[in-house]
Amino acid sequence: MVWLYVLFFCSGFPALIYQIVWQRSLFAIFGINIESVTIVVSAFMLGLGIGSFLGGVVSKLPRVPLLCAFGGIELCIGLFGAFSLRLFYLVGIHTARAPQLTTGVVTFALVLVPTLLMGATLPILVAHVVRISGNVGTSVGILYFVNTLGSAVACLMSAKFIMRLMGESGSVYLAAGINGAIGFLAILAYLLRKNPSQIALPGQDDRDRTEPFSLVPLQLHWAVIAAGLCGFISLSYEIVWYRVYSFASGSNARAFALLLAAYLEGIAFGSLFSRPICQRLSGRKAAGGLTAIALFAIAANAISFFVAPLITLGLKSLDLIITLPLVTLSTCLLGALFPLICHVSIAPDHKSGARLSYLYLSNIVGSVSGTLLVGLVLMDVWSIRQISVFLALVGLFLGTAFLATTLRGIRLTGAAATAATVALAITASSKPLFDRAYERMLYKNDYRPTDQFAHLIESKSGVIAVSNDGTVFGGGVIDGRFNISPISDSNWIVRAYALSCFHPRPSNVLMIGLSSGSWAQVIANHPQVDKLDIVEISPAYLHLIPQYPDVSGLLRNPKVRVTIDDGRRWLVRNPASKFDVIVMNTTYHWREHASNLLSVDFLRLARQHLAPGGVLFYNTTWSPEAILTGVTVFPYGLRIINFLGVSDSPIQVDKTRWKNILANYRIEGKPVFDLSRSDHKKRLEEILSLTDTLGSRQPGAQMAMEYADTIRERYRGERLITDDNMGTEWTEVRH
Repeated sequence: MVWLYVLFFCSGFPALIYQIVWQRSLFAIFGINIESVTIVVSAFMLGLGIGSFLGGVVSKLPRVPLLCAFGGIELCIGLFGAFSLRLFYLVGIHTARAPQLTTGVVTFALVLVPTLLMGATLPILVAHVVRISGNVGTSVGILYFVNTLGSAVACLMSAKFIMRLMGESGSVYLAAGINGAIGFLAILAYLLRKNPSQIALPGQDDRDRTEPFSLVPLQLHWAVIAAGLCGFISLSYEIVWYRVYSFASGSNARAFALLLAAYLEGIAFGSLFSRPICQRLSGRKAAGGLTAIALFAIAANAISFFVAPLITLGLKSLDLIITLPLVTLSTCLLGALFPLICHVSIAPDHKSGARLSYLYLSNIVGSVSGTLLVGLVLMDVWSIRQISVFLALVGLFLGTAFLATTLRGIRLTGAAATAATVALAITASSKPLFDRAYERMLYKNDYRPTDQFAHLIESKSGVIAVSNDGTVFGGGVIDGRFNISPISDSNWIVRAYALSCFHPRPSNVLMIGLSSGSWAQVIANHPQVDKLDIVEISPAYLHLIPQYPDVSGLLRNPKVRVTIDDGRRWLVRNPASKFDVIVMNTTYHWREHASNLLSVDFLRLARQHLAPGGVLFYNTTWSPEAILTGVTVFPYGLRIINFLGVSDSPIQVDKTRWKNILANYRIEGKPVFDLSRSDHKKRLEEILSLTDTLGSRQPGAQMAMEYADTIRERYRGERLITDDNMGTEWTEVRH
């Protein structure tokens, strides 16, 4: 059987690559706001669940060669994978402007075929192996182990080099090639094999009318509920851990891939460790599996609860990646539950694959429910501390319920009292354990016990923290600062005042990204701006801005209209909108999904929304790739510090016009520059002196302006950012 395990291990490898790439591709089409993310993830998982059910139906058919069916499925997955990105792109062009419900249906339809096929493989192979081994638990355990381990290895390799070196299309072609090889080898093995030794399973022969093995101590409908709860708990914990690692790493793509690898690795080894337990607890000893499930459930949830606070406590002395074994240990215990539940509820007969499909479908439905409830609802009303306590209590309930099936009298009372004590201890200890968790995650080695954020907003869209000096951190990375004064310019707000430097009449402006509202406040009060449209992905900023006097008037400004949406999706859905200037104070180029606003593909989309003479003005965060990409897509460009203005029309810097605008600039009636004061007058001259750096012999100087010609010369040979290569997102993990 070793060769079959190797094939199923390899089958898990392309499945995870597809998930990473397809999700990115669909996010680029439909947006990366929380609603789109939830739709895409749920569509993937539901497809797997339905596929499992259909695979169970196939596994019951006595004349179907299951190994050959597995090979044919792998070939079909590979064929779809090879053409998938092109298909997604073509469908996305015609549906990106559709309503949210339509988007969900289209997304589900796009991934339905491949995920149905992927989900069908486990019950089909379980049925095949059970025909040989005669033991459901060991069959599920080993197959779940090798397949999940293959996915974990794919995560590690994707994080280390696959995504960085091969990009989206190269990764998909690699995955499709692996599927093709697996399918060919499986069918070849079926054609060349001799009849293997096979256990006669009850019900396999039409002449056998006896009841299949009756020694299963857990009825199937209770097992279905338990499998669903396991999926709910496991996926919900992953959401909590993802929030922790995302914030602590600054939303780095590689950090998430490594977290997922640790998560899947634990699930895989948990399945493997359950195998000897299932071997020992066979036949009339199977009832002992109920006690094993109870103990595993209680231990898994007790440890899982402590993962998040232990990670935050350990960041002061440990590297973030070193904390990943905590995730693996927790999910190892969680991963043992599913094979054990299968073992105590499924008889090893000809219907084992079908019954497994019911449990697997329930597990998937539970996982989707966790995504929806925790990701969409609880994240908006509870903190990660409260969610962790809730999940721990649900897990303790599950374990206690299994104990109740095996204990009676005083022993049951004692077990229930112990579970209640553990629940009270977890609840009581949660507050000190999670106290200032985000401060510890952000400051790490520099954290001091006196550090405490002035504001902290946890929502389904992410985590926003504001330090006492007004610095805004979004997702664990500096996102701006509450400052609108170019006199005390702590956030290089001078760049927001530069519109009239390069554009003669910026009356209609689009701003993608709101953050602290400082940039928006400056631009909304620009003397020449008549209308400012703002597209912001997180509504949490709207609750933060009114609390800071410098920017609180922004949301009352009649010029301003704020839309909560993904910026890229908004542009696609509003093709007729044209702007004199599009402004983006873009996040760091290495953050997850940052290339969605820096790529050639996005710049071409933004170009369609520029009025004649319009300029796209955005933050490159000093990335040579981002700078070169901009001046390659557009013929004309101007760098102002680390911002880049690009256009299809010549960009002319007008120092006199800029000086007149700045001298008369008022924010809510208050002059920005008081020219009766010498320090204000001096600062104005310093700002205007930026124009004198044009044509400088030091074109790469930070505090300078520079035209496109010298930029192209200096960064010649740098790679252009595309949706496919994703820029620098898969580089080393940042802290």
